Parts: sequence; C-alpha cells; structure tokens
Amino acid sequence: MNALPFGILPATLKSWLAQRAAAATRAPEPSQVNNRSDDMTLTAGITKAGTGIEGISWNILGQTYVPKSLCESSFSWHATFPPGTFVPPHIHPTQDEFIYLFEGRLDLMLDGKDFIATAGDVIRLPMGLPHGIFNKQEQTVKCFFWVSPTRKLYDLFWAIHSMKEQKPEEVVALSARHEVMFLPPPAE
Repeated sequence: MNALPFGILPATLKSWLAQRAAAATRAPEPSQVNNRSDDMTLTAGITKAGTGIEGISWNILGQTYVPKSLCESSFSWHATFPPGTFVPPHIHPTQDEFIYLFEGRLDLMLDGKDFIATAGDVIRLPMGLPHGIFNKQEQTVKCFFWVSPTRKLYDLFWAIHSMKEQKPEEVVALSARHEVMFLPPPAE
C-alpha cells in the first residue's frame, strides 16, 4: 500500500477540502435549509425533533403527518395515529412503503391477510401490494413512514391537507390522480 506520510494530503484532496470549506462559509440556499430543492435532490442537514421540513405539519384523515425528508428517491414523515384512526386499504403501484413503529400497535391488512405490528417492528409494503393501516387501540400510535421513490405522494399530502373537508369520495379521486389507488370496501 502506498501510504502518505502523516500530515501530507494529495493536491486533489486539499483542493476538495478547500472547496468544501468555502462552501461552508457561504450562506445556505433556502432549499438547503428546508431539506428540499427544486430539482428534488437530497440536501444534507438535520430535521430537528418535533419539526418538519419547512415547518410543515399536515392533517391527513385524522392523523398528523410531519415530513422529515424529501428527495426524488425517497420521502419520509413522522405520523401520529390517534385511537380509532386509519388509512383505508389502498395500493401504491409505483412505490415501496415502509413503517417503523415507535409506540403503540397497528392492525394491518396486507394483501388480504390480517397482521399486528407493535413498537420496534418494521412494516414492509412492496409496491402493488394492497394494504390498510388501522389503530384499533385506545393508545396513540407514533411511527415513521418512508416511501421510495417519492413520485407524487408529497403533493398528494399537501392536496389532502388543503381540502376544506376531507370527504372520502374526494380523497379517493384525488389520490388516484396522485398514484394511490384506494380499494372499494369489502362486500358484506
């Protein structure tokens, strides 16, 4: 191995370090502060606990969603599910979805089968797999979601949050335009 003597850096590494130092002294672009850029490139940084990117907090079907990161390849958010709230069975035909449970219990319908997830579990929802997410307990559920790739989900959450009233038929139609397909209720 061709090791350099301690304290000697090759010229290319010195140049790179100088560029990084210069960049660090410039004021960050607004998109870097917000963890979001117009071209959906991931920017380095920290989204602090209790906050979302750009200070965002959405009300989605009675749950609170706080976006934590956003780029073209993935989108993540912290979710709080009060007792009795749920996301009806649906399909993401263009995204894989994941959930990490911090607190509580979720009852799930995954591809027509019932499952239970508790704190510390990771739920994997491959694209195209029908799934529904339910908090049937008396305890609030706190969890962390992420999807890959982002596709239109971030825009869908803004659109649902911005609705004057989240009427089921309007949410279903809006979701379909954003690549989330809700399934009809089961026949009784």
